[in-house]
Amino acid sequence: MTHRSRLIAAVAGAVVLTLGLSGCVSAFMPQPAPNTSTPTGESVDAALEPFYSQVLAWNDCGEGMQCTTATAPLDYGDPGAGDVNLALVRHQATGSNRVGSLLVNPGGPGASGYDIVKNSLDFITDNTLQSSFDVVGFDPRGVGRSSAVACYEPAAMDEYLYGLTTAARGTDAWIAELEASSAAFGAACATNTGALLEHVDTQSAARDLDLLRAVLGDAKLNYLGYSYGTYLGATFAELFPDKVGRLALDGALDPATTNFEVTKLQAKGFESALRAYLADCLAGTDCPFDGTVDDAMATVAALLASVDVSPITNSDGRQLGSNALLTAIIYPLYQQAAWPLLSTMFTSVMRNDATDAFQLADSYNGRQADGSYLDNSSEAFSAINCVDYAYNDDPAAMRAQAAEIEAAAPIIGRYMSFGDIGCANWPYAFTGERGEIHATGAAPILVIGTTNDPATPYAWAQSLSKQLDSGTLVTFQGEGHTAYNKGSACVNDAVDNYLVKGIVPDADPMC
Repeated sequence: MTHRSRLIAAVAGAVVLTLGLSGCVSAFMPQPAPNTSTPTGESVDAALEPFYSQVLAWNDCGEGMQCTTATAPLDYGDPGAGDVNLALVRHQATGSNRVGSLLVNPGGPGASGYDIVKNSLDFITDNTLQSSFDVVGFDPRGVGRSSAVACYEPAAMDEYLYGLTTAARGTDAWIAELEASSAAFGAACATNTGALLEHVDTQSAARDLDLLRAVLGDAKLNYLGYSYGTYLGATFAELFPDKVGRLALDGALDPATTNFEVTKLQAKGFESALRAYLADCLAGTDCPFDGTVDDAMATVAALLASVDVSPITNSDGRQLGSNALLTAIIYPLYQQAAWPLLSTMFTSVMRNDATDAFQLADSYNGRQADGSYLDNSSEAFSAINCVDYAYNDDPAAMRAQAAEIEAAAPIIGRYMSFGDIGCANWPYAFTGERGEIHATGAAPILVIGTTNDPATPYAWAQSLSKQLDSGTLVTFQGEGHTAYNKGSACVNDAVDNYLVKGIVPDADPMC
């Protein structure tokens, strides 16, 4: 018996998957338009003028924050077809030398920029940025407080995320069970979300970024994007190179990477991070493992295989299978400071106790102790990924890819395979083309990569910085997902000097 397959990914403190470039970007380029009145005095197409000329009404929402809602077209190809709401929160610049607005996206797709700015401002920005910018968090279309994707009630979501299959992993019967589960989930999303479900793609979200830039009164976009947020920012730069101000992209994604390559590289990244954790654990005290790192990796493999066959029943009746255990393993690997949680969790699982494992998996999924869910991040994650990537659920192709992924990551690779099943029969199919992003004509763009980032491998930051005509790479030599404001003065100085003063490093500082 196994858990249902679910793609793994990460954001600043949550798990996130990369997206590729969807659609031919030339179709979305700003077109010549008649002169109209906007907050920035620029010209926009007449059909978009009501959106670009809107005046935001900010309200006090506590703790020094102001909140508002902007309106965007449901379909930029047909602006009269309906609207979506975009929730924003801002912390106004504390210093006297305000640069402008700084829009922030923490990743996902599906993570709430609204919540992270309102509740964790110091986690994603330092005092230098807070002094110089109005820091603005927003929920992209489909997410959180904005017009949001809705699929299942909590009990059904539990079954979708944690339910066990009856067939053996990789068999035709197992694939059929997952296909049925995914089809039912997609149908529920279509019914409960409506027309929005077709328009949660990253191209549309990038168009929203330009709209938000304009209604905030900024001639150019200043932006700090983490993980998936780097893809959103790079897509904006491709669509609107002349509107690029200062874009810092931390934990970069490679838009030219295929879905299969993403999964394989992430599997390698997580396995590398797991080995780093085990080496640290074995060198310390109170480590639940013995012997060498290879011995400990073999123990982890045995644990995954064991719960795949005989799940551990939790106190609330849920059963811990291999995919839920993998989520519990991967989640703390995003930040080295969370590694002690892994030791606690492994110790309890070895004692046939699923409590700690479910706490980690629930934290990733946004599930609370009472069975409710904090937000719609899991639903938005699936909905956005499914329209941003091409998928193929041909069993022969998936088995060949699974073998390649397992060869790249022998311990955890097999549990990250067959991910195409979840989106292959989504109500709205991906129709674009993947490719490199060059953002020709854009101002300098800063790309930050961590050498042992398990979720967005360093190779992606290297690739994106080379693709971008004006890309500059800042390397952090260390562990964990994303690097800015995580303790490296070298990285912080490079990002702060760039965003506040426009200073681009002459060369990679190799922090």
